[in-house]
Amino acid sequence: MYKTILAMALALAAGQGWAASTLDSVVQSKVLRCGVMLDSPPSGYRTADNQPDGYDVAYCNDMAKALGATAEIVETPSPDRIPALVSNRIDVLVASTTNSAARGLAVAFSQPYLSVPIAVLTREGAGIEGWNDLKGHALGGVTGTTTEQFLKNAMASWQAPATRYVGYANDNDSYVALEQGKVDAILLSVPVSTLLIKSGQFPHLQLAGMAPMPPDLLAIAVKRGDAEFLNWTHLFVWNQVASGRYKALYNQYFAPGDAPSLSVGGVDY
Repeated sequence: MYKTILAMALALAAGQGWAASTLDSVVQSKVLRCGVMLDSPPSGYRTADNQPDGYDVAYCNDMAKALGATAEIVETPSPDRIPALVSNRIDVLVASTTNSAARGLAVAFSQPYLSVPIAVLTREGAGIEGWNDLKGHALGGVTGTTTEQFLKNAMASWQAPATRYVGYANDNDSYVALEQGKVDAILLSVPVSTLLIKSGQFPHLQLAGMAPMPPDLLAIAVKRGDAEFLNWTHLFVWNQVASGRYKALYNQYFAPGDAPSLSVGGVDY
């Protein structure tokens, strides 16, 4: 994954001459092409009448409104998130993307716009009650995600040959695989895990405690080198929090009560 991202970054740097900021082009065209995963409720999904909805979709609509534009929601599967932005198929990525240093080689990240704790999601009868029970089981996740990398790093240190990992193209495929017994556990955010269990679509899924990793800080991505649009995006996220809109969207799509902090101790965005 690291080598793939680095190759994209080098190709981008080689071909990037002077170009107008995305900020200017969006304001002029009055259209914001926003990449969102639509297979990851409650962040992104399709309604019964096939319309995009979810926290990320609402966030994109808010961004477009602030720019005097209309949001064009571009469905962007997890493995295609960074390539879609680098290849200019979208203007901005609002798709539950962790702001990892490796991804930062190819794109530029805002400060976090959402924070989610990560849990172990398993299936009834799998024999897993917590993180320490994962050794020797078939584990799954979405290809290219930070939770996948965390699991693989842990597996390398366990020295448990029976443990294996299966990567899937999207979130829904990993949910179905877990429900059908193809894997015994995945790592998933607490809000999404809770919604999946309550939905009734996956009647055998259950939580098995927290994963020993920090909350997943999700950030908005723009094209690398576009300082003007990145600065505006920083300001937009700040205003979402200051105005109470962040809390309102979190309450609407995730859970009631206070929205999680978007800061990290000792770090000032």
